[in-house]
Amino acid sequence: MLPPTSATARASALLRRHFDVAELRPAALLLTDYQVRTRPGPVADYARRASALPGVRRVDAATGSYRHGRPVPPPPHIRPAGFATAHSTRLSVVADGDPLSPDGARLAERLRALPAPAPVQVAGLNARMADTTEAIVSRLPTVLATIAATVFLVLLLLTRSLLLPLKALLLNALTLAATLGTVVHLFQEGHAPWLTGDIAVTHITDLTVLCLMFSIAFGLSMDYEIFLMARIIEEHRRTGDTRTATAVGIEHTARVFTAAALIVAVVMGALAASGLLALKMIGTGLAVAVLLDATLVRAVLVPAFIRLAGRANWWLPRVTARRGRCRSAGRP
Repeated sequence: MLPPTSATARASALLRRHFDVAELRPAALLLTDYQVRTRPGPVADYARRASALPGVRRVDAATGSYRHGRPVPPPPHIRPAGFATAHSTRLSVVADGDPLSPDGARLAERLRALPAPAPVQVAGLNARMADTTEAIVSRLPTVLATIAATVFLVLLLLTRSLLLPLKALLLNALTLAATLGTVVHLFQEGHAPWLTGDIAVTHITDLTVLCLMFSIAFGLSMDYEIFLMARIIEEHRRTGDTRTATAVGIEHTARVFTAAALIVAVVMGALAASGLLALKMIGTGLAVAVLLDATLVRAVLVPAFIRLAGRANWWLPRVTARRGRCRSAGRP
């Protein structure tokens, strides 16, 4: 998160270069309600199988140390007697890679899936990474479906059309895809350092940052969408001509969109100038999102879509349309 020139980042780089940092952050396997003193054989077999998993450098247990499925002499700092209590048994798993990387999260999942002689719990940075990702990803389909359904229903009531809400969701998805792609290209892959400044290229992107960017960017895009569509609908109801309504709607909202986008982009640019990587990503991503939405999407894609769709923009099933006209006329 810090720039490479900061004192903390330099100290961390020196530690990684000259010391074995993986030894300081091992994963922990806890066998609950298991006394290794009375049954050492299953623990030794479990530690041996765990050491043979991909990404595992060494496993230390009360029965000894294991590497690649075979017993090895324990390091000088390891005391096997300290891995057992009267009610539980602990194993220490030293990984090869960074525990806060996707490989580290996959290692935690492999350790949890490994058959154990007793109920096992996995702790450490690997498990924290896996649990954080699972907590977000497992609920993501429900969240996205809820957002899409809510937006669709609101726009359906506003526009009295089936095509226009689908168009709004599609174009907003394109804006979000372009925004997230820009963030990955600049920060995860490390391209255009003249634009991003002094950052550490880690080749991974924090999932929580992406979720935050998605929430804000989608909300801003839908705000612009409703503002523009409301003006186009008003003009269409007055004239009945789709082309004229679209032109007048964009003419009356373009200056407002441009001013709002510039204000948001300037504010987000202040975050992009920060020395913290997360703030840089959020500021840059949201600035790109609002500028794309106010220019390419609202000024080009939206009118092009409405022009190509023609009368289909205002299509609605007959039953629903009749009910809407009855309400507007004040009849039950």
